[in-house]
Amino acid sequence: MIRVFIVFLFSINLLLGLEEDKVSSAALVKEKIEVQELKKQLNIFYNKKEKEYQLRKKELESILATIEKEKQEIKDLRDNNISLLKDIKGEVESKTSKIYNKMKPKIAAGIFNQMIIDGKIEDVFDIILRLKEKNVTLLMKYLSPKSASLITQMLKDYKVNNN
Repeated sequence: MIRVFIVFLFSINLLLGLEEDKVSSAALVKEKIEVQELKKQLNIFYNKKEKEYQLRKKELESILATIEKEKQEIKDLRDNNISLLKDIKGEVESKTSKIYNKMKPKIAAGIFNQMIIDGKIEDVFDIILRLKEKNVTLLMKYLSPKSASLITQMLKDYKVNNN
């Protein structure tokens, strides 16, 4: 009888142990399924975010390309405007030279002396560069000694820089 009782207790323990193993195995299987489901959800979320990222990246690249294109157009427009301004300035200087070429040297020298006194020696120099050499020679005769020496020095420096 004691043997039967011991066998009975042993059987119950064994059954309870197996039952616990089944419960823990079932819990592990359930957790594994939950982890796999979570992994699927994370993959779906990641793929969705990756698509959004690629879309935003394409938008940004498109915007950047547009900006670069507009930047180049602005640069071209600026260069064109600078060229036009130089042409206009050259035309004005050319007309100014024609006027001074036709003027009497004594009158032109008086104007140049006053311009030099007013601090516009660069303007005078630009005009003299465009005058005929014969007129410059006559003009220098009527300039004040100080003005003539300044212009002579500028002409000398100009000749050295251009050679």
